[in-house]
Amino acid sequence: MPTRAEVLARAAALRERFEREGALTVETPILQPAELLLDLYGEDIRARAYVTSDALRGEQMLRPDFTVPVVQMHMAQGAEPARYTYAGEVFRRQEHDAERANEYVQVGYEVFDRTDVAAADAEVFALFAEALSGLNLRAATGDIGILMAAVAGLDTTGARKAALLRHIWRPRRFRALIDRFAGRTPVPPTRAALLAAADPFADAGADIGVRTREEIEARIATLRADAAAPPLDGAQLAALETLAEVRGPAPQALARIEALAADLPSIRPALERTRARLAALDARGIDTATLDFEASYGRTSMEYYDGFVFGFYAPGRDDLPAVATGGRYDALTRRLGNGAEIPAVGGVLRPGLMLQLEARS
Repeated sequence: MPTRAEVLARAAALRERFEREGALTVETPILQPAELLLDLYGEDIRARAYVTSDALRGEQMLRPDFTVPVVQMHMAQGAEPARYTYAGEVFRRQEHDAERANEYVQVGYEVFDRTDVAAADAEVFALFAEALSGLNLRAATGDIGILMAAVAGLDTTGARKAALLRHIWRPRRFRALIDRFAGRTPVPPTRAALLAAADPFADAGADIGVRTREEIEARIATLRADAAAPPLDGAQLAALETLAEVRGPAPQALARIEALAADLPSIRPALERTRARLAALDARGIDTATLDFEASYGRTSMEYYDGFVFGFYAPGRDDLPAVATGGRYDALTRRLGNGAEIPAVGGVLRPGLMLQLEARS
């Protein structure tokens, strides 16, 4: 295993590489305010964050990631074009794999630029590919925006679309919702009885719990409205399920997705953005003819991604996490921008894993 000194030296070299590309080096505190950040990171990081309480500052957590604090910093200064790089430790609990580190060094590169979104995506990916050259890694790419657009365009209720979009990051829950909205799974007997009752509170007894009667009534009304909604359109459902399974070299994958746009026309803008990105990657010297594209890639990563996503992996080393990951997070800048926004994309590398793979090659 590489020593800490070796990891820090490699991290410094990577950061300097990004500085030569025009990035400004920034630092963020190791202790971060937990309340907002835990909501932004998503379920996986929420479960793995180290959280503590401070009498003056409230809940704090050890930094699990750099991107959100960097976005907060940038948007507080204004939504102007900028490039940043950073290096430092992040902290995540490992509850199911004792062999994985719960503290490790990340080096990142973030681009805030509204000039050419496709070119910015290609810039980040190409710089990472260059930094990782010689390690013989497998690159995986995708675009969360295509699946989001497909869900947003379904001919169903707003509540159902909101539920699917909320759980797009949890494939099992997403599948369960699809099956329910398609009418494939029966309504649980207890819920069916509740929905059929003229007065759900007739035999309820005394009020208990923290929910008010008004909140419970609103929830029952929501469930009744959902039960009355027609099943998902069969053609749209089939296209959505096929879309989620698309995987292969980028040109073939996009051709398959294009064929699905007949039933999911809402995906066309996202598909065109993906085509523009591939052209920008070609211009950067990336062989897109063999570049892997997975329509569902990134669905178990950071929930702030809403477009292009990518990762680099060591073939045959399923015991190792991704050596590098990244993606686009335009919506995050809107959420943290107090009315301002700017397209943004970035990613992180793990110098410790890079050294580990080099030592075994």
